Amino acid sequence: MSLEKNTILIVEDDERLALLTQEYLQKNGLNVAIEPDGRNAISRIIAEQPSLVILDLMLPGADGFTVCRSVRHEYTGPILMLTARGDDVDQILGLEIGADDYVAKPAKPRVLLARIQSLLRRSSQSAEISFELPKEDQNIVFGPLKIDNSRREAWLKEDELELTSAEFDLLWLLASNAGRILSREEIFSELRGIEYDGQDRSVDVRISRIRSKIGDDPIHPRRIKTIRSKGYLFVKEV
Repeated sequence: MSLEKNTILIVEDDERLALLTQEYLQKNGLNVAIEPDGRNAISRIIAEQPSLVILDLMLPGADGFTVCRSVRHEYTGPILMLTARGDDVDQILGLEIGADDYVAKPAKPRVLLARIQSLLRRSSQSAEISFELPKEDQNIVFGPLKIDNSRREAWLKEDELELTSAEFDLLWLLASNAGRILSREEIFSELRGIEYDGQDRSVDVRISRIRSKIGDDPIHPRRIKTIRSKGYLFVKEV
């Protein structure tokens, strides 16, 4: 059974931290539930379908990576992962297995709230835009690649692609701007609602994952090109 709209599930075994976070988010108008066990979190996320999951890495039962990997095929909502400060390995691995964003611990409440609001807003806007667009504007076809924004699905030939919510958003953004170079600044502003800090590698990681899924050559890509010092270009014809 789904939870109430805009319910956040905090998966965190530090009771004091979880309760403090819950209190702060509730004061800012969000409904918040807490789950301290990783194994239980897997079943709860799939069954309850929260609007967003805040996922710590170090958990009893199953770690955060295992939780994220286990639910991704049945949960399409945003996953915000809590990582060790400055740990690029954790951040990149989290993105590679399906996390939508990450915040380094100890997370400042305002930063955490801003990231949550951005993810919820992006998820809501995707649904609204999909509903408002004429059907012919929600489907893009490039050779064997078909992208359907109304269903938030993509296919390569006859095979449906397994894309996370963040990966689909990025693919749609690039494809709907085919032939135009998009800078990292533009991508960050559009998808995450924050300015690019010059160091965040989340876009690069997702581009790499999308390339492999759409059959693009990761070494010499022809469909999604990296334009040095400028950004990314989705090529209309390859």
